[in-house]
Amino acid sequence: MLKTHIAEAIEGKQAAYKYLLDGHWNLVFGFLLKRVNNEYEAEEISIETFSKAFDKLSKYDEKYEFGTWLITISKNIQIDHYRKKKNAPLHRTTEVNEALLKKIADGSLSAEDQLIKEQNLTELLRYIKMLKPHYQEAINLFYFQELSYNEISDSIGVPLSNVKVRLLRARKLLAEIITQSS
Repeated sequence: MLKTHIAEAIEGKQAAYKYLLDGHWNLVFGFLLKRVNNEYEAEEISIETFSKAFDKLSKYDEKYEFGTWLITISKNIQIDHYRKKKNAPLHRTTEVNEALLKKIADGSLSAEDQLIKEQNLTELLRYIKMLKPHYQEAINLFYFQELSYNEISDSIGVPLSNVKVRLLRARKLLAEIITQSS
């Protein structure tokens, strides 16, 4: 089943990316939280981990566990962050494969998007305020200001791949809040 989702993600299917993100987010985030002892930093590195993993998905070797591969990526990114922080705290770079990133988003509405669309705007805004500020910002820029991924990337100064993963995560968390409140 996992192999199928990886193959579909390589083909650019949004649902496969979502499956991989949802199925492994807690593993990666939990690992990083123990290492950095800072929820915000662990979340940012987790987003970067999935961004880099999705960018390099075609290079994944199936003889290794997928979760172990993700943990290795996250550990390397965390070490890089530590080194950068130590040497130049304001400098951040990420390699991005633009062709792959364009494949991540497709036109169909995910279950989370459908829930978001169906909610009353006032109620929806109340739910959005329950999210962390960087998720609120991503939702606001994408859904209410109708900025593209590239425009959001420029606006908040993060790589395009991180914007896409952040929006995936924000939609998932918002859908969970909405479902729990219903």
